[in-house]
Amino acid sequence: MKQHSEPNIVPLCDVLLVLLIIFMVITPMVQKGIDVKLPETTADTSSTPKGLIVLTVKKNMDIMINQEPIEMNMLQNRLTNLYAARQDKTIFIRADAKIPYSSVIDVIDIAQGSGVEKIALIPEHFTAKSSS
Repeated sequence: MKQHSEPNIVPLCDVLLVLLIIFMVITPMVQKGIDVKLPETTADTSSTPKGLIVLTVKKNMDIMINQEPIEMNMLQNRLTNLYAARQDKTIFIRADAKIPYSSVIDVIDIAQGSGVEKIALIPEHFTAKSSS
């Protein structure tokens, strides 16, 4: 008499379902990031409306605040002075699309350390005319 035995896969399915439920519960809690609000565009982006602060980072890492050049090591002091008395603590950061993302994050960190509460990112590829 030959015995024929089949593996019992019910415990394996139970373990897999429990693991699936654990991963489904943990995954939303593990995700990290920053909240992003996309700005609405206007027809004319060349002029800056009065009262807004636009920080521009060009491809060669030149930094300007509302068309005023500034050194990277002086950026935090300048932003702290600008935002000390302002009610609206919003800054627009315009960065060339070809610069490393880490450089933009460094500028965001400096801005947040200077008292900026809202940051709007404006990715942009500068033409030869606007990068001079």
